Amino acid sequence: MLRQAVSYCFSRALALTVFCLSSTLVVAQEAKKTGVELTVSSVPAGRLDPFRKSFRKYANVFGVHVFATARTPDSKVLHAAAILAEYLDNDEDGKPDNPLVVKTLVGRDAFLMMTATDRGLDRIDPEEWMDAGFHAGQFQHAEETNPGRGRFDASLEEVLHLITQHGYGNAYPEVFGDRKGTELAKCLDKARGGHFTRVPRRYPRGAWFTYDDRSCDYGCQTQEYIYWALTSLLGAQQAPERCRDISDEWRLCTPKALKRGDPGIYSLLKNPKYRFPKVLPDGTYRKAGAKKKPSGS
Repeated sequence: MLRQAVSYCFSRALALTVFCLSSTLVVAQEAKKTGVELTVSSVPAGRLDPFRKSFRKYANVFGVHVFATARTPDSKVLHAAAILAEYLDNDEDGKPDNPLVVKTLVGRDAFLMMTATDRGLDRIDPEEWMDAGFHAGQFQHAEETNPGRGRFDASLEEVLHLITQHGYGNAYPEVFGDRKGTELAKCLDKARGGHFTRVPRRYPRGAWFTYDDRSCDYGCQTQEYIYWALTSLLGAQQAPERCRDISDEWRLCTPKALKRGDPGIYSLLKNPKYRFPKVLPDGTYRKAGAKKKPSGS
């Protein structure tokens, strides 16, 4: 969990600088033109030149960028891109389920950056692309991407962080913003047994979200919280062994437990206005193929 918090804090740091790289019209036209390209290519020249120094591989999902280093396997890049596509187009009809969220991501030039290992981030210099106005990034590495052997696929978390922080958080700032007073933050405070700007040494009895990484600030905690809630609703955390493994941090690991234990976040995630995914991504994006059976209840 520490590496995940570091990744989130890195993405938050990227988002602090104001940028104005391109007009909404240009970006929207690009998103419409590109759609979903589940292929790996070289980083396009031109507007994305600042990334070409660090990254050699590229994929595009509804205008959201996926960058990867040369040593990152193509299969890992494609898997992360597929998870991104499934989250954004959960019914797989080739169109985003929530166009406002995708428009917001594209308008902020949101991007996922991938390296071969967790140490790869240390060798990347973000200064060039930050100076060019790109700040809405999230980190993920290949070793945690579809790792196999029964290990949890971190793509379900890192990709979702990108979508909720830079997409939902800005499309609906009063509801999903990562600051005190939003609807999401109110749910977080209830889940932790109070409002804590810093991680407490001991959570109050009855708290069901007890993340104890002190490097994860309040905004970071909101993103961790919505990740746990949504993936539990979709069934990702409900296997008995998985539920035991995460019990020191998260208690409501099944859809029924989430509905019973936290009706506030449950209602937000089920509200049709926000068009959250109903099916857990599995890394296979079929675009206009057969619809999947909804997860949870």
